[in-house]
Amino acid sequence: MQICRTKQAIRAATLTWRQAGQGVTLVPTMGFLHAGHMALVARARAEGGRVVATIFVNPTQFGPTEDLTTYPRDEARDFDMLRAAGVDAVFAPDVAEVYDPAAQTQVEAAALSRILIGRLRPGHFRGVATVVTKLFNIIGPDAACFGEKDFQQLAVIRTIVRDLDMPVRVIGVPTEREGDGLAMSSRNVRLTPADRAEAPVLNAALTRAAQMPGATVAQMHAAVRAALATAPRADVQSVDIRDAASLRPVRGQPRAPVVILLAVKFGPVLLIDNRVIPPPAQGAAS
Repeated sequence: MQICRTKQAIRAATLTWRQAGQGVTLVPTMGFLHAGHMALVARARAEGGRVVATIFVNPTQFGPTEDLTTYPRDEARDFDMLRAAGVDAVFAPDVAEVYDPAAQTQVEAAALSRILIGRLRPGHFRGVATVVTKLFNIIGPDAACFGEKDFQQLAVIRTIVRDLDMPVRVIGVPTEREGDGLAMSSRNVRLTPADRAEAPVLNAALTRAAQMPGATVAQMHAAVRAALATAPRADVQSVDIRDAASLRPVRGQPRAPVVILLAVKFGPVLLIDNRVIPPPAQGAAS
């Protein structure tokens, strides 16, 4: 496995592969890897070409009061995991390699970036869109894998790829979960034992809504809120039910798939989760 610290080094590696007729699939990460990331790597390997992972804690997607300095890091462990998973190269640059001090260009899916999590974390998705655009330009992948746990992020990336005519196929990979249902996240290690014990309430709340065929949006919303209320340590930031394709608001009984999006804080740690709910089958009770 090649470890590349510079744009020049990773471009040289991918050029060699392309000249040999091999495709490249990218797995962008911020490191401190877990089984969810390994699922992304496995999906990338299934593409049949070369796999590049990135490890870069992107400062532009963190707000001034957020956890950039405390974001967990363990580069040596990450390299071992990626090597064992069959990754061909890792791009692990420092901030100065990615961001020129004089840079003034940013990328944003304007409307989509300012709703939901974007409302809670202003500027977050602008930072995501900018760094993903840069990684695509630096590495030039044919495809890139992103987790469906970050549902709005995936929607933002698909939007900028469409709008800017990027020749990259975006692959969504289902959420990996712990045995108790908690969505895997690098942030989970920052939960206190008491918070970790209550955190599976997010998945329980989503499961409750998924078990309500024919329910209206209001009924699902109330059920999710009631489930979350059973965890006294959960500080609910938002519960949103949106059209799964467009993230537009939905009312009444859904006629197309909807996504329930949760953002819940335990202490300083913001956890997110989601579940796509199909519409009731034709003829089902309404």
